[in-house]
Amino acid sequence: MAMIDVRDLRKVYGPKTVVDGVSFSVQPGEIFGILGPNGAGKTTTVECIGGLRRRDGGSISVAGMDPAGEGKAFREALGIQLQESRLPEKQTVAEALQLYSSFYSRPRDWRELIERLGLGAQARTAFGKLSGGQKQRLSVALALIGNPKVAILDELTTGLDPTARREVWGLLEDLKGTGVTLLLVSHFMEEAERLCDRVAVIDRGRVVALDTPADLAAGVQADQRMSFIPSGRIDTVALQQLPDVHQVSSTGERVQVTGTDNVASAVIIALHEHGVAVRKLRVDQPNLDDAFVAITRNAEADAAAAQPIPDQSTAAAALPGGHR
Repeated sequence: MAMIDVRDLRKVYGPKTVVDGVSFSVQPGEIFGILGPNGAGKTTTVECIGGLRRRDGGSISVAGMDPAGEGKAFREALGIQLQESRLPEKQTVAEALQLYSSFYSRPRDWRELIERLGLGAQARTAFGKLSGGQKQRLSVALALIGNPKVAILDELTTGLDPTARREVWGLLEDLKGTGVTLLLVSHFMEEAERLCDRVAVIDRGRVVALDTPADLAAGVQADQRMSFIPSGRIDTVALQQLPDVHQVSSTGERVQVTGTDNVASAVIIALHEHGVAVRKLRVDQPNLDDAFVAITRNAEADAAAAQPIPDQSTAAAALPGGHR
């Protein structure tokens, strides 16, 4: 049985439909990502799943329960970390975890959780004195303190520096083996590519793509990219004329070339024939970032094409004087 099952979810605010028929399922122990541009309906979707907003249509099941109709049993099964979480500035890490653990019938050992999340040295530190990465670790700890079956993590690493972000990623990778099902909302494609088993891309309130990060990236019709430092002077015009090359540019010593799947070997062979070696070579395949851009661009084009064409007579009548 799926740990999370969402079918035809709808949420409406006045005349605006912000979630329009979203459907997906998440298997036990899976890290499932939700991606999308700002305003796409991601946070509204997870807030409905977490029971924080009442849906206007469709069905949701989390650990076999409906968020709209369940009480304490549902809250015991779910942990949630929102985009912005604040605690009293003077409350310490240990005090916060002790307090939250008292809300649950079968909480985790908060002392063990502090150590597991790398917060042992900060147990007596006030919330206001924690670094951004430590605050995010505490947010994860509070989402997990109730020993939930499902944890929702919304924009977990937004605002963190690269070091803190990678620390949190390592934490989630460690948690994956514990059996907790994670629903991860993110703007970072690298994060989703590294952590998620599958991702759903939501745009304009609809799921426009759903697959593994690797399969989404593999489906992108994008140029292969290579960059290198040549051992000597090269003729960029001659490189540009190679059949497999689409574009050549340079930044300082480094040369960037885009082209077909065969571009790297074609360029290396051509330069070798002229006595030039390729140093510090980097070859990039299409990734989830490329897939995200292509998917959302296509969704935007489809939405524009679906717009009705104004009636010309009506449009003309609306001109000053009603001239056609």
